[in-house]
Amino acid sequence: MPDAPNESPPEESAGPFSDLAPPVRQALIARGFSDLTVVQRAVLFEDARHRDLQISSQTGSGKTVAIGLVLSHRLLELAEKTPSDLRRLQALLIVPTRELAVQVSSELTWLFAAVPSITIASVTGGSSVVQEKRLLAKKPTILVGTPGRLLDHLRTKALDASTVAELILDEADRMLDMGFREELEAILQATPSERRTHLVSATFPTEIQKLAHTYQRKPLTVQGTRLGAANEDIEHVGHLVRPRDRYAALVNLLLMMGDERTLIFVRTRAGASELAEKLARDGFLAAPLSGELEQNQRTRTLEAFRTGHTHVLVATDVAARGLDIPDVGMVLHTDVPFDAESYTHRSGRTGRAGKKGRSVLLSTPPGQRKLDMLLSRAKVKLVWRDIPTAQAVEKALLKRERRRLREALTAAPVPSEQTLSFVDSLLEGMEAKELLARLIDLSQRGPQAKPQHVEPVAKSSPPTRTARGPAGLDDGPAPRPRSGSTDRRSSHSAEPLAAALFEMNWGMRTGATPQRILATVCRRGQITSRAVGAIEVGPRSTIFEIDPREADAFEHYAATPDERSPWLSIRRHRMPPRTAHHEART
Repeated sequence: MPDAPNESPPEESAGPFSDLAPPVRQALIARGFSDLTVVQRAVLFEDARHRDLQISSQTGSGKTVAIGLVLSHRLLELAEKTPSDLRRLQALLIVPTRELAVQVSSELTWLFAAVPSITIASVTGGSSVVQEKRLLAKKPTILVGTPGRLLDHLRTKALDASTVAELILDEADRMLDMGFREELEAILQATPSERRTHLVSATFPTEIQKLAHTYQRKPLTVQGTRLGAANEDIEHVGHLVRPRDRYAALVNLLLMMGDERTLIFVRTRAGASELAEKLARDGFLAAPLSGELEQNQRTRTLEAFRTGHTHVLVATDVAARGLDIPDVGMVLHTDVPFDAESYTHRSGRTGRAGKKGRSVLLSTPPGQRKLDMLLSRAKVKLVWRDIPTAQAVEKALLKRERRRLREALTAAPVPSEQTLSFVDSLLEGMEAKELLARLIDLSQRGPQAKPQHVEPVAKSSPPTRTARGPAGLDDGPAPRPRSGSTDRRSSHSAEPLAAALFEMNWGMRTGATPQRILATVCRRGQITSRAVGAIEVGPRSTIFEIDPREADAFEHYAATPDERSPWLSIRRHRMPPRTAHHEART
């Protein structure tokens, strides 16, 4: 990280909230906080109050409150000395998704609740533009937004960013992965140069460092949690299943969870909808969460999951960014994540606020080696177990139902005379034991889905660094080649993995560059840059590679008309890629 001294806050403190202003201290106590997390303490370090910050912190580590603490010094000082300044935009927070925007604005709202002059608003894609313009006209103190919608409001002059003193890019690594670099740069350029700029990111790869070098001044590194530290309250379990048994394994795991909240991750929007519908048909209270839902429907879906009306939420990675649902008992990965960071973000939805959680991965045997190496990079120790058998599930369901019945009987009120009289009439034609047994059978509320038979799969020997098995069904994308490379063959694979070729009607003569193409491809196709291979920019068109496992879903989403560039089309390219006189992505 550029010019970033590795400094740490003091270990000891007179008390967990001793360095906090009274309004913030009161808010934390009212919220039930008894202490601060590592990253929250780190931003209170004296030098952090005056410097640009690079906050490295994992999901579930309390970074949203830490962001609020970063902002509190300036805002509370203004509230005391010049409260009129709070009626102008002071802090701008840019986040990758609508859900994260809602979460961040909600957290900051209760944190600053004792200071009514500090107002907070959010603007996101999918929300009413007219309503957002009304909010912006009221000049909020803090604005949280997604890159595309913020840029839209800047271009229409509905948003004035000339007074921003604190600018925060939350989950900066993911925003770059999603192709938002151009939007971020345009927003940054619309804010004053003398602002403080903070980057919050799980990791700081090269692209983030370039962004920091351009827009930050001598940033201070704040180390919240190391990779994997936020997962220490999570049990990580792996199950090997054959492709044909994947759904049966899922059913057994969900039956074992009962009414506990479960968050299932899949790779595509279509996959989320299909799986949720299938689970609902089988009696589970399941719903999908994906980018294709309207904002009102997304809000209702999340509220149903939060309140327990829905027990299972099936989500894509992008849709689940920023979810802060309490008491998620299990995160279940039916599709293996792209990389270690994605796994950390996914599994961080459980085991929050000091509570225990469980992260469960389903993998086919060929994908086991890839998964082991991915988790090694995430510094996660995985316990491999067999899928619960149908007999074990049936036994667990019976035990749970009998416990529920016993608790219900214990808590039931004393029966009325009318009820006792009805029981006497029933006993006239039946033995008491038989009557009781029949009533118990009738009370069973078992789910429609029945426990499934799953063929046991033996785990292979530990992987080596050089061995690579053939890719398994839905077990992640093939490695992306180096820039300009067209050979996708692993040196240890039996067969090459041929990239899917696509063509776009945008070339160098109309301003296309590899970087702009990459951003557009990721946005239009709902993929990350890791699924994109070589890019060849020609005079009038561009040919690029997409990982074959992502190709069908990419083609579907990329074909959807885009109001930001309605003239641009993306389609399959059937001819071999051109290799001469074209620029490859760097």
